[in-house]
Amino acid sequence: MSKLDRLDLKQLRVFQALIQEQNASKAANQLGLTQQAVSEHLKKLRDVFDDRLFLRKTNGFVPTPFAESLSIGVDKLLNDFTALLSPKSFDPKTITGTFVIAATDYAQQVVLPSLISLLRKESPKLMIIVRDFELDKVNELMESGKINLAIAFPDYIPDNYPTVKLFEEHHICVASPNASIAHKSPTLAEIASYPSIIASPSRPNFKGSIDDWFKKFGLKRNVVVSAPCFSIVPMYLETTDSIAFLPSRAITGLDLIEIKLEESPDNFDVIAAWHPRYSEDALQKWVISLLQVE
Repeated sequence: MSKLDRLDLKQLRVFQALIQEQNASKAANQLGLTQQAVSEHLKKLRDVFDDRLFLRKTNGFVPTPFAESLSIGVDKLLNDFTALLSPKSFDPKTITGTFVIAATDYAQQVVLPSLISLLRKESPKLMIIVRDFELDKVNELMESGKINLAIAFPDYIPDNYPTVKLFEEHHICVASPNASIAHKSPTLAEIASYPSIIASPSRPNFKGSIDDWFKKFGLKRNVVVSAPCFSIVPMYLETTDSIAFLPSRAITGLDLIEIKLEESPDNFDVIAAWHPRYSEDALQKWVISLLQVE
């Protein structure tokens, strides 16, 4: 058994009290221990350090030269432990390190620009990594601590993670102003049969989040192109006679025409999620508070 394994914090506190009081009875009163308990701890300390540490005198103890030299290091250790257990003040201006955000293509367009602007302004020493949201790996990455924060849709996040709702969003049907459907008032059946482009960032296929909504009306979409991200879809719409269902905030400022529908797809939430281990982390809580301002 190593000396470190035989040493505990209470013994160091007894040592510090004996240095200060140079009397076993006074040291015991300071620590709320019995004099016998102080003696037992001192016995263990002598064994660990292989030194008598304190010599008896008429009305107490006098430290040995080794004990006097040891007291400086013990004071520092106990002060460090006290600081470790004390509440930490959090100052965004001085915080350093790296904060990793995994975000969907949509969140990178809509949520992150303003968030990163705030982080750079309020916490200039903090480095930020933005990585693509990987649906099949999100649980593994969050469990391993490789992601501090994930911004996505509720269906993408495991149920056991804390989340906060950022805002509510909805899909709209859009097309290029030059599309043959652009200035018509089509029925849902006509919309379903029209060539459609979808974004499938997580798993490349021809299935989109709007498919289940069309099924409620007994309709199936005519999906002809599957893109890896939302941001590229408007470019494809410009060069093809087709439509797409895109989140409303993702098309702001783009030269697209909204196709009015008889019915509207259900709204959905955009959320932020994190691993429970970070729930009480000061930096984590601060970043989340910035998101909730959005």
